[in-house]
Amino acid sequence: MPPNMAEPTRIWTAALIVIGDEILSGRTQDKNVAQIATWLNVQGIRLREVRVVADDEDAIVEAVNILRVRNDYLFTTGGIGPTHDDITVDAIAKALGVGVEVHPDARAILENYYVTRGGLTEARLRMARVPAGASLIENRMSGAPGIRHGNIFIMAGVPHITAGMLDRLTGTLEGGLPVLSATIGCWVAESEIADLLGQTERAHDGIQIGSYPFFREGRTGANFVIRSTDQAVLDQCLADLTAALEQGGWAVVAGGI
Repeated sequence: MPPNMAEPTRIWTAALIVIGDEILSGRTQDKNVAQIATWLNVQGIRLREVRVVADDEDAIVEAVNILRVRNDYLFTTGGIGPTHDDITVDAIAKALGVGVEVHPDARAILENYYVTRGGLTEARLRMARVPAGASLIENRMSGAPGIRHGNIFIMAGVPHITAGMLDRLTGTLEGGLPVLSATIGCWVAESEIADLLGQTERAHDGIQIGSYPFFREGRTGANFVIRSTDQAVLDQCLADLTAALEQGGWAVVAGGI
């Protein structure tokens, strides 16, 4: 490599499969996409894809086999409870071509958790089942652990339980630099400054500018989110975009409108 050419920064990516008929029907509103995306960014990993699939084995198998190959990590939420329609473990085992087994450590965890809660029933024992060869993700909230198999992380659908599992994974996944961001806003139609945004983005290596238009108080405006893994580059782009907008006659609101 020529001495004046820097090696490109490795970008680590992840996908998320949200599993559950209740999400698709609208009965339950998903909150895990936002919290997982935020957590991943802190780990230096970009959430690139999200799929919402039904409690259907074929649909889960298809999504798993596509997304686990083209991303560094794959997360799933939902479908690992004690009832008959909790089929995530079986579907992922099928996608991986492995059997399903009761993990001895998971069984011990559940036996201890339910010793004063009616005991470990057959239904509850389902939560100790894992794709063969898997390890566990500790769950301090409700006993039943999450599951890791290679680059796949199988987690609960209940947001506060998911959050606890993410906490246990913090610092254990290899990633790159976290994405930093800054936001400004203007009372301007997005179409009026589309060229300016494009020119500014192209003038700064490693920068992405997202434009988010809105209509409020009878007026059209837009917020602009600048993203980069380099704080100095981010600051320079923010200053240049602010100056360009103000030179065009649009007052800039730091932090967005």
